[in-house]
Parts: sequence; structure tokens; C-alpha cells
Amino acid sequence: MESQMIRPGHLTAHQTARVLGIGLPAVRKLVQRGKLARSGGTERQPWYPAPDVAALAAKRAAAKVA
Repeated sequence: MESQMIRPGHLTAHQTARVLGIGLPAVRKLVQRGKLARSGGTERQPWYPAPDVAALAAKRAAAKVA
């Protein structure tokens, strides 16, 4: 379930997974590996900074092309 109240400039875990084209377990792995940092929310419903997610998505897209 997605959070109803989220700060501007942040994405929920579900939104982050959608943007990156991955599942929620993969989002958790990115956090564990230090490639993505939480910036709010709760332990069960974390938020991620939208610019960080966009940068990671661009990096993943560039890696697919190369």
C-alpha cells in the first residue's frame, strides 16, 4: 500500500520500483548495496529522493545501451 502523504520531490518504494522497472525486493537490494538511500517515510513505507531515482534510472538505461 502506498503512502497517502508524501513530501514533494520524493517517491514511494512502489513508485521507485515502477520508475526503475524492477520489483520491491530489488529496490531493497539497491538500498542494502548503498546505491539508493532512503530519505524519509517509515521503515515499512520508505521514501526515496526523486532526483536520485531519476539519476539511477538514467544510469541503468545507459548501461543497457552500452
